[in-house]
Amino acid sequence: QVQLVVSGGGLVQAGGSLRLSCAASRSILSINYMAWYRQAPGKQRELVAGITSGGTTNYADSVKGRFTISRDNAKNTVYLQMNILKPEDTAVYICNALIPGRQYWGQGTQVTVSS
Repeated sequence: QVQLVVSGGGLVQAGGSLRLSCAASRSILSINYMAWYRQAPGKQRELVAGITSGGTTNYADSVKGRFTISRDNAKNTVYLQMNILKPEDTAVYICNALIPGRQYWGQGTQVTVSS
């Protein structure tokens, strides 16, 4: 069982930055893969960025060069640093944890980017 607590998000102007945090209730070293997804109104949920327990990262093409996913193993927390935000980044951002045979979702946090 994994609980994920998300913080961060909010309203920012285009070009600005935000950082999201996802704190896990257990050691993230025991979690194979953690990721951030987002869902905008009327659109399907999409993968934004992910990081393996070994530190390998992957990103959606739309955020490469602007977003960075990282982890702090001591705090059992994964971060999403979002820079040069665009209005099209507006969405609910959701944290996800994947262990063999199961996945867990945290609550969403709203990110709104004004033009």
